[in-house]
Amino acid sequence: MNHNTPLSPRPLRHLADVQRRVMSTAQLRAHGVSPADVSAHCRPEGPWQQLLPGVCLLHPGPPTSEERLHGALLFAGRPPARAAKTVPAQPGAGEPHAPYADALITGLAALALHRFSSAPPLLSLDRIDVLVPRTRRLRSTGFVRLVRPPALPTAVQIGGVPVAPVPRALADAVAGLTDAGAVRRLLTEAVRGGHCEPAAVVRELNHARLLTRPHVVDAVDSLLAEGRAIAEDRLYQMVAEHGLPDPLWNVDLRLPGGPHLGGVDAYWPDLAVAVELDTRAPRQGFRQDDDALWSEYARKREHLERLGITVVHLTPKKLRESLEQQATVVRTALMASADRDPAAYVVVLPR
Repeated sequence: MNHNTPLSPRPLRHLADVQRRVMSTAQLRAHGVSPADVSAHCRPEGPWQQLLPGVCLLHPGPPTSEERLHGALLFAGRPPARAAKTVPAQPGAGEPHAPYADALITGLAALALHRFSSAPPLLSLDRIDVLVPRTRRLRSTGFVRLVRPPALPTAVQIGGVPVAPVPRALADAVAGLTDAGAVRRLLTEAVRGGHCEPAAVVRELNHARLLTRPHVVDAVDSLLAEGRAIAEDRLYQMVAEHGLPDPLWNVDLRLPGGPHLGGVDAYWPDLAVAVELDTRAPRQGFRQDDDALWSEYARKREHLERLGITVVHLTPKKLRESLEQQATVVRTALMASADRDPAAYVVVLPR
């Protein structure tokens, strides 16, 4: 026997020790299993079965939800480089690294992995959506539907499975739903459960061109209202827990006998400091252009500051992620009022 003599195939019983019982044909080759052996084992009544093209299930029964997920990723993931020769695995070696590159679970399956209670259980899903690059030469098949975005998002690893971030997964799930109630429940849970901010969800829905569907528009309105209510609660919490003086909540400002200056979420009249929650969401082509809305915010802020009123803009994301830091920003603005010229007198009305 010399170094050119091919290695004898290993007994197939060693595959029972593999961590997952779903493998690609490339992985099976790396374990010393020939294509002929794969075909023989995947015959009717055989011990294996073909789960997807190029993917085998190493037992005869139905696949588990985990096996379906990994099978979908093995089917859609970029195959290993051909330049690298595969060598039969040695006894005791672990499973070769699964070629999951450039493949992410998205849609309802991803939301189930993110633990959305409003998403169906994984085993009940007839289809698993997988994000792949546009350049991948594959077609949807079996229970796998391929989604080709302009660019792949950064994956979130959940139990060893690469998963799309919640906003992207929501957009892909909503794209396949016609039930207005189901869409509303998913979007509401995303915000109420602290998975993401409304602006991020609306941005993905906008990119997916879903904001022309009436049932999605209605769900977005509920989502934005939910997001604002949560942000307001955090603003109240910030004032109460960090020792800030009580402001006047949700008031309109106007000049005496003059024009309306706009509404603010909190106002300290003796110190001429206002807080405004920036809950804008990009909804291009949907009721109001984001640029126009930002211009309205900017004009109001500039007008108030010309009158000597300091305006602090807070976003829902900052209130969620760094409440103490935002309290420091507001406290600094309140303390600095003593060093400023007196502000113009404005009329404060309930909003």
